[in-house]
Amino acid sequence: MDSQGRLILPADWRESELGEGNEVFVIKRKGYLKVVPKRKVDLTECFDQIDLGVESIGSWTQFEKRLHEEKPK
Repeated sequence: MDSQGRLILPADWRESELGEGNEVFVIKRKGYLKVVPKRKVDLTECFDQIDLGVESIGSWTQFEKRLHEEKPK
């Protein structure tokens, strides 16, 4: 840490962890700081990974009604 309170991150860590980005999250914990690279998340990777229990949704209104009527197991 320099005299103005800025953190100095090692160049090799910045190259391997940050890549093209240059932003990090600094998370304050009791007794230490955690530095985590800020990354863009591609939410489309999860789109086809949920099982709604139907082949397709023809009518959104009917789908919602059926979804709310079913009780969790």
